[in-house]
Amino acid sequence: MELLKDKIALITGGSRGIGAAIVRKFAANGATVAFTYRSSSAAADAIVNELTANGATVKAYQSDAGSYEQAEQLVKEVTEDFGRIDILINNAGITRDNLMLRMNESQWDEVIHTNLKSVFNLTKHVLRPMLKNRSGSIINMSSVVGDFGNAGQANYAASKAGIFGFTKSIAKEVGSRSIRCNAIAPGFIATEMTDSLDEKTKEQFLSGIPLKRYGNPEEVADACLFLASDLSTYVSGQTISVCGALNC
Repeated sequence: MELLKDKIALITGGSRGIGAAIVRKFAANGATVAFTYRSSSAAADAIVNELTANGATVKAYQSDAGSYEQAEQLVKEVTEDFGRIDILINNAGITRDNLMLRMNESQWDEVIHTNLKSVFNLTKHVLRPMLKNRSGSIINMSSVVGDFGNAGQANYAASKAGIFGFTKSIAKEVGSRSIRCNAIAPGFIATEMTDSLDEKTKEQFLSGIPLKRYGNPEEVADACLFLASDLSTYVSGQTISVCGALNC
């Protein structure tokens, strides 16, 4: 079933991890997919080649989602290339973990810049064409850490908690134009980013997961597919946790 047939999707941070899983899931469901990468051009090219070989329409754009100007240019280019943007996935994210006493200003600013300011940047610039079309689905990638916090991740938790309030506010602002805005809060998902966590942190997470396993990127992509498709036309302003009941 092609749940996203004839839809144009823009996905930030789509060259690896959860973002790459979303790109593949959306392409498999009929969407035309534009995705961004910041530096991993080889990984981005590999995804484009893989999916276009299977008949999908996919294009990669090098862009820093944390840059207001680059986000504006990106939306302009995608709109020129494909005519419109029906779906925006704000997925770009990083970690710079450290205890607060050791955290420096750069570690704080980098995470807020990439994880939270990027959501403002892309949403700001994609809203105008969506308002013109009187339709759209915006999906913001948050985290369960934004809800319950985590030692050594004050910067990451703050950035992800901010997405919750942003999502609800945007849903209320543009709902009258049939534009929906939702968030997804993954738990412990096995990706390159979570692989960098120390073993003690990983064990702490696993002990609190009733399903007794880590999630995989495809399971997060499935939630994105639901929120992007017409299966969720009356769902807006909500956060769906994909966490195996972690600290629910």
